[in-house]
Amino acid sequence: VQLQAFGGGLVQAEGSLRLSCAASQRTSSLGVMGWFRQAPGKEREFVAATTWNGRATYYADSVKGRFTISRDNAKNTLYLQMNNLKPEDTANYYCAANPTRNYNDATYRYWGQGTLVTVSS
Repeated sequence: VQLQAFGGGLVQAEGSLRLSCAASQRTSSLGVMGWFRQAPGKEREFVAATTWNGRATYYADSVKGRFTISRDNAKNTLYLQMNNLKPEDTANYYCAANPTRNYNDATYRYWGQGTLVTVSS
């Protein structure tokens, strides 16, 4: 399974970006999918996750109310809509699929490459 994340870039504080993650196989068969991020010098941290059908979503407290995770299984794509971005959201963002443990643990089987999000103040 290959995951490819894209959509990162440079944005001013309070701006918005939408990240996408395209999968090489049917996302409906991948189970839970999620987004993580890693800032320079910090550990990778959970951002958001969604169940296979998108009906349940989970968020880190730091992004709740600002970010929205969704998936379109017909397009084999996972999304992360990020609004009201803050400088502290600056990081490489990774999509992932099929966790081996809890959805908020960075122990997923499949990972995409990172896409860099930089938020300027």
